[in-house]
Amino acid sequence: MARRSGRLLDVQEMSAPEMIVYEAVAALGMEGRPATVCAVARMTGLPEPVVGHGLDGLVAGGRVRRAGGGYVLGPHDWGLER
Repeated sequence: MARRSGRLLDVQEMSAPEMIVYEAVAALGMEGRPATVCAVARMTGLPEPVVGHGLDGLVAGGRVRRAGGGYVLGPHDWGLER
């Protein structure tokens, strides 16, 4: 996992599991569904501990944030269109 320094994690510093988890959080958000560890694990096929570790890294890197009982995308410089 990439080292964090309080700055927004560059996409090139994300591990493969973090990228998969990030994409799942984005997809669930587009569907209006909460991105919980369980939902992301179901969507990706990754084990829950791997998803949890990936989410922790993404939170530390500023790519996602905790919201309610799940996770949402953090600041980003791209848009999603429906």
